[in-house]
Amino acid sequence: MRGDDRQQGAMFSYLSPEERVPRDHPLRAIRELVDQALAELSPRFSRLYARLGRPSIPPEQLLRALLLQVLYTVRSERQLMEQLDYNMLFRWFVGLNLDEPVWAVTVFTKNRERLLRGDVAEAFFQAVLGAAERAGLLSKEHFTVDGTLVQAWAGQKSFRPRQERRPRSDDDPGNPTVNFHGKPRSNATHASRTDPEARLVKRAPGQEAKLAYQGHVLMDNRHGLAVAARVTPATGVAERETAVAVVRAVRHRRQRITLGADKGYDARACIAALRARGVTPHIAPQTHRRSAIDGRTTRHAGYAVSQRRRKRVEEIFGWLKTIGLQRQTRFRGIGRVGWMFTFATAVYNLVRMQRLLGAGGVA
Repeated sequence: MRGDDRQQGAMFSYLSPEERVPRDHPLRAIRELVDQALAELSPRFSRLYARLGRPSIPPEQLLRALLLQVLYTVRSERQLMEQLDYNMLFRWFVGLNLDEPVWAVTVFTKNRERLLRGDVAEAFFQAVLGAAERAGLLSKEHFTVDGTLVQAWAGQKSFRPRQERRPRSDDDPGNPTVNFHGKPRSNATHASRTDPEARLVKRAPGQEAKLAYQGHVLMDNRHGLAVAARVTPATGVAERETAVAVVRAVRHRRQRITLGADKGYDARACIAALRARGVTPHIAPQTHRRSAIDGRTTRHAGYAVSQRRRKRVEEIFGWLKTIGLQRQTRFRGIGRVGWMFTFATAVYNLVRMQRLLGAGGVA
């Protein structure tokens, strides 16, 4: 017997969102890891808010919502609020009851500066990393570093000479007519009026130049988890300088570590600085000029292992750009861009840890 297609406008439900989310849903394991990290950050949150006044939206809920935005590639906070309004899974993860109203979109705008001042993204990243260390997922000995371009939220027309005056009139002030073909442009003489901290850069000869930032990731070779994330201006030496800077945070008890990287890091100054800090540079040698990597390093079996393992860092960049909204940032200024890049990298670690812990710690 065929059932009737009844159109029911409203009903009562005696099941909570907790009961409706399947027990084996991947978000359950991620939610558990997130709650542990946020509990560690509770004292930091208390210092960011005034003791008196009207209670704000809990920062834990804001960060869970931002985590969902990264995890499900939600393009804007407005779309995120729409999802949070009718998506029961989102409400459960954030911690909202079914009858609670969603927030105004401006909540994120007003709270972003507070979270930025408190360096919450880096603290959350370190809390997630601490959970990975307690679970035995980190090696503390073998690492890989690499960088990628994060396209800025600025167009080519905004890249104008620094001393140029704004035209008094234009046929379209919102989208002015600019003809820069055939005119030399460089970061020394030009700057973006939309995002002055962005730099014009191209990844390789023959490719188009873009306004971008440089994102850096230091990866642990054991299970491919990111142990450090940075954003710097896109310069020719940013990758090598950042590699020297981030290794300071991962050395333990002055033990030597290895650092794998591609041939872009094969520079004598960079390798000398790494060796001075107790780092064995497992860096791919240059082919068009004399390499600074010699037989002292390449003769060991560990060098070949590092060269195989270092390719996994591209998985991090691939996830960040295809899912984590980091192919082109939606923010301006290196502070905001770096905050979101670090937070998105922490989300990647959560996804990776959920799979590793579910498989008994086996990659």
